[in-house]
Amino acid sequence: MRLWMIGCGNMAGAMLRRWIASGVVQPGDVHVVNRSDRDLPAGVVQARELPSTGVPDIVVLGVKPQQLDEVAARHAARVAAAPVIVSMLAGVDAAGLRSRFPGPEPIVVMPNLPVEIGEGVVAVHAPEADEAARASVDALMAPLGLVRWFDDPASFEVAGALSGTGPAFLFRFIDALAAAGVAGGMDRDDAAAVAMTTVAGAARMAAASERTPAALADAVASPGGMTRRGLNVLDADAALNGLLTRTLDAAIRRGREMAEERRRPV
Repeated sequence: MRLWMIGCGNMAGAMLRRWIASGVVQPGDVHVVNRSDRDLPAGVVQARELPSTGVPDIVVLGVKPQQLDEVAARHAARVAAAPVIVSMLAGVDAAGLRSRFPGPEPIVVMPNLPVEIGEGVVAVHAPEADEAARASVDALMAPLGLVRWFDDPASFEVAGALSGTGPAFLFRFIDALAAAGVAGGMDRDDAAAVAMTTVAGAARMAAASERTPAALADAVASPGGMTRRGLNVLDADAALNGLLTRTLDAAIRRGREMAEERRRPV
């Protein structure tokens, strides 16, 4: 699979490293356009312009959203020749891309950081994309983790916010769980190690189980036991559900604000 990547920062770089490690692409088949060279896998071509000849299988747009107009002015003509255009630009919808890049129907993806280890989530929105384009994107994204397509733009927005911000919220939870251990009298390093391993093991167990996380929690909690007493605190007045709902809602609202800011003329 031949890739042209316009912009390859932290997230796009994480995806690229996983693609190469999984063998879905070879380094020599990747051409990256960046403002300056970055630390990318050996063999990947880095330049300031797209190749003047040839056509890739997929073009991946990974620049900052505020650079979109500049990128379109410089590269739209060459990008239009590609059969598939994939955008990772937060807050830029298919209509915004279509107006700048004539050619195939753009496919919008929202990955999260664990894609680098193949355990991420890639939300995809492209209701007008044809079957060939969908198949190409599925093949490219599969090594990154769970790939879920959303035709409904509202569902795509929420899924992107949930998966994109969720790791940071979970990191904060791990830190808070460790802090609770320290408050109870544990050594800080011990508490951090126990909290980290507990969360990692529980997540793997939940992912492998046929039971829901709610059912697993109830199975762990014996009536009148330690776990049930703690769950009572989290469950009282739906405290944990309410907190996370407000947390995600704040992230979604900020995403909408950022998208609106990008629609305004400069």
